[in-house]
Amino acid sequence: MDMRRLAAAAAHKSSAAAATTTAAIFFLPIRRPLTVSPHPIHKPKPPKKPSPQPNLEAAPPDSSAALDQTLRYRKSLASILSGSNFNSNQCKELISQFSPHQFDSIFWEIHNNIEPSTALKLFYFAGDYCSFSFTLRSYCILFHLLVSKNLDSAARLLLIRLIDRKLPMSLRDNVVNLHKEIALALADTFSGSEKFSNGNRGFDMLVHVYATEFKSLGSDAATDVFRLLAGRGLLPSFKTCNFLMSTLVKADESEKSYEVFLIVSRESLPDVYLYSTAINALCKGGKVDEAALLFTVMGNSGVAPNVVTYNNLMNGLCKKGSFEEAFRLKERMLDNGVKPTLVTYSLLINGLMKLDKYDEADCVLKEMLKKGFIPNVVVYNTLIDGYCRMMNVAAALKLKDGMLLKGVVPNSVTYNTLINGLCKDDRIDLAEKFLNEMVKGSFSINLGSMNSVIHGLCKNSRFDSALRFIVLMLGKNLRPNNGLLTTLISGLCRSNKHLQALKLHNMLHGKGFAVNIVTSNALVFGLCEVGKMHEARLLLEGMLERGVRLDIFTYNALINGCCKEGKIEVGFKLKDEMSDKGISPDIVTYNLLINGLCEKGKMDEALFLWHECQSNGLILDIRSYGVMIGGFCNAEKVEEARNFFNILLGKNISPNSVVYNILIRAYFNKGNEVEALKLFYDMKNRAVKPTLATYSSLIHGLSNAGRLNESKVLFDEMRKEGLMPDVVCYTALIGGYCKIGQMDESRNLLQEMSLFNVKANKITYTVIIHGYCKMGNTKEAYEILEEMINKGISPDSVTYNVLTHGFCKEGEVGDAFNLLDQMSDNGIQLDEVAHTSLVHWMSQQSKT
Repeated sequence: MDMRRLAAAAAHKSSAAAATTTAAIFFLPIRRPLTVSPHPIHKPKPPKKPSPQPNLEAAPPDSSAALDQTLRYRKSLASILSGSNFNSNQCKELISQFSPHQFDSIFWEIHNNIEPSTALKLFYFAGDYCSFSFTLRSYCILFHLLVSKNLDSAARLLLIRLIDRKLPMSLRDNVVNLHKEIALALADTFSGSEKFSNGNRGFDMLVHVYATEFKSLGSDAATDVFRLLAGRGLLPSFKTCNFLMSTLVKADESEKSYEVFLIVSRESLPDVYLYSTAINALCKGGKVDEAALLFTVMGNSGVAPNVVTYNNLMNGLCKKGSFEEAFRLKERMLDNGVKPTLVTYSLLINGLMKLDKYDEADCVLKEMLKKGFIPNVVVYNTLIDGYCRMMNVAAALKLKDGMLLKGVVPNSVTYNTLINGLCKDDRIDLAEKFLNEMVKGSFSINLGSMNSVIHGLCKNSRFDSALRFIVLMLGKNLRPNNGLLTTLISGLCRSNKHLQALKLHNMLHGKGFAVNIVTSNALVFGLCEVGKMHEARLLLEGMLERGVRLDIFTYNALINGCCKEGKIEVGFKLKDEMSDKGISPDIVTYNLLINGLCEKGKMDEALFLWHECQSNGLILDIRSYGVMIGGFCNAEKVEEARNFFNILLGKNISPNSVVYNILIRAYFNKGNEVEALKLFYDMKNRAVKPTLATYSSLIHGLSNAGRLNESKVLFDEMRKEGLMPDVVCYTALIGGYCKIGQMDESRNLLQEMSLFNVKANKITYTVIIHGYCKMGNTKEAYEILEEMINKGISPDSVTYNVLTHGFCKEGEVGDAFNLLDQMSDNGIQLDEVAHTSLVHWMSQQSKT
């Protein structure tokens, strides 16, 4: 390098001497192409020619006048650039006399005597106000001048603007790679001047700028610059080399990072920092064995590894799963007097947890705590995530409590991990609590965590809480997924919260979020199910205005609503409309319409539609048979219903509990307990599990028939089957005991209901009151009425009329009239039976 500088200095002296003799020699040609561009560059417009001035290049070499004028311009420029004061007017007049290459030649000749800050002002002024384009070499000379005067901020800004094409520059047409041209021009100007030989800070800056400010150009630009400089013997400092290597590792360019290390190694012995980064690069690139070999080479070279070196290699070994080697490396670092850090233990714990080695990780944690290290939030999060993945949420929660005791504040990752774990463990209450804490603490909430909690809340029918979080998401312009929205809207409708469901639907549209047809259908169905046809129609109009195409599910929901309102004709019109639109009615459509006809008792029309359904090639399902069986039973045509049941069995369609329950109830209503019980046993033989409704029908039917012992057996059996008797079952059994006058048993059952937290209703109390009245015990009957009222259960006309009739029957007309006043106060009318009893008693009294 020294020899190159001596040669450059000699060339400089020679050119200076020649400049005093002739203008032709004075303007030296450029030694090499100076600029390259990776993409086409918009060339600046040439400055407007001023009024005729002496043309330096046009003057013949032997013209003494032209030479004198050239020397005067040169002297003026040197005077301006060597001073500390900058005169813009003088500059503007002078700069127009030069071409970019003429200026470059003079600037290079006089650069030893230039004041850098003045030169910088001239460059910016000439570029901004005179549209003057400087050569790349001129900019490089200026950059080196600024660095030599420790004006690093100005030099860095100049370099950034140069790379970013924010400076007017005279360029060739065939330039390809500007970053390489800048590096070579800086290298040439540096090597060609003794003034710049005091250090390589400029090259440190060049590499650093490309590595940080111009990541958009990719890692190739920074590495290309580094290679060119190294090839010229202008290696940046170790600090810059290490920075470049680290930047490349972070950009997943491990091979390029290690290439930088190898280039440095050829020039000199790397230090511990370069070795550490190189080992990290190899480990990140999956070359752990090569990293271990380099670690050995490092030690043999006399460079002692530090804790970072050990940690980098340990991290690679852990990711490879070589934990025995990792733990041996930890022992080796202790033997060499290098103390493990928090990072050391964190790496071991993280590696073990990723391979589900929870016990080993726990041992490392205990050792870490014993050594006085307090795990940071990253370590805790790693452990919590591991325990949540193995579904040991209790251990994860214990760790969270432990981190709080240690003064480590949980972060978003902690909460999100715990929430997902709790949701998988179906511990929605605690998950909801943590999510609320995140909201209050303004934590960054993972969308998956929010969805998990909302889904869990819906699964547990906690739709109000789920809706609150959905509204929170919408407030943050986050769109819940379609499945979640459909689940929530369906749940709100099932909970009779149709208004909230409608508000949510409207809120989604207000936020500009499209609602898919499935979610909209869920709302239409929910509204139609409860007879809110007006709201359903308004919703339907909005869907049509937004261009939503109605599908079979939409039409079926509307037909269902019409049938529930008793508007079966409208339902048939909808069926015709959907057919006209090319949507074929499915089995659900027919089932809804057949059910509507059956409920109106129009069995002939239902049968006609049944046969139409078959002729259209639709396969009749259990629901279809259930509807027809139910229709015939309601019409008291039990034999026809049984015929359909037999057809069902002949088609190898498995009957369900609903069909059995319909027939059992129908046979009991007909007084045929034998057939009802046969169906019950057939049901069990076919492995169809009896439901609460099944047992209720049986107990009610048998109790009415006076077969209390069998009722009690079934009552106990259902408990053994895991079915807790409800108020219907209890009332049916109580009614049976009342019918045969066993009032003590009835009262015992009433007390048992309280023990099992089954609340009696007004039917239960009315049955008992009726039982006492039949026995002539109106005193007990009235006490039951008072108990009923005290428990907040309002008697209805049936209750009052039963007791009034009882009073009249026993001749307690005064009590009857008192009760009549009480009824009047409550707005309840006396029925015909009680009224007849009072009239009959009064006529008997008049005869006596």
